[in-house]
Amino acid sequence: MSAPLDTSDEVLSGEAVAIDVQPIGFVLRAAGAIIDMLLSLGVFLLTILLRVWLSDIGVLDETTDRIALVSSLVISFVVLPITVEMLLKGRSLGKLAVGGRIVRLDGGATGFRHAFIRALLGVLEIYMTLGSVAVLAGAFSARSQRLGDMVAGTYSQRVRTPRLVASAPVLPPTLAGWAQIADVARLPDRLARRISQFLQSAPRMIPAARARVAQDLLTEAAPFVSPMPSAPPELVLVGITVLRRERERRALQIADRRAEKLSGRHVGV
Repeated sequence: MSAPLDTSDEVLSGEAVAIDVQPIGFVLRAAGAIIDMLLSLGVFLLTILLRVWLSDIGVLDETTDRIALVSSLVISFVVLPITVEMLLKGRSLGKLAVGGRIVRLDGGATGFRHAFIRALLGVLEIYMTLGSVAVLAGAFSARSQRLGDMVAGTYSQRVRTPRLVASAPVLPPTLAGWAQIADVARLPDRLARRISQFLQSAPRMIPAARARVAQDLLTEAAPFVSPMPSAPPELVLVGITVLRRERERRALQIADRRAEKLSGRHVGV
């Protein structure tokens, strides 16, 4: 008996397609967080140098310097992360380096509320505890979520994924005899596009939904196919797609040859 599939990293679309949304691993997430920490610390160091310079020239007194210190802490460790994440749509300098982006648990884009919660709790779990709380939370969560992600309902999604290789459908051997006598008329563009999209996403669909969608599409395509073979709906859709592709390719070749002949006649004249 096969082990049950882990669907914790999948989002089901309206057509019940399981969309793989890969989270960033713990090590890459930590590396990106370190880069972001260095950026915030660098900005804070610049504010310290600015305060020292202003104090030396007599612009800041002791009371004003304390206010400037609190302001620089808030700007460096709360305002800066929120601003960067909002401007870069869920990304930061560290996440750009490791190929990640903060998204909601359903895969949608984050907003100000998510960035604010993450930045505010980040002060506690990253800076006040030297990152120990964030490390423990990320190490024991399925998607390497730190405490701020758990509260905000977000995680770091991998955006650098291998490019999918498009594969053309192949005529099933069981339909070879049918293909020799079949008459498949041109399908409506919208229907042909839906069938193509279904065949590409079928391996990632839930079996029950996969069979249902295949049957619905075959019912729509039936008026354009004669005779209808006795085969599973999905295989028939593959056969229809292959036959239409081959016939359209031959039609284009015939049109190209005719164009070449006509162009040759004009040149001869």
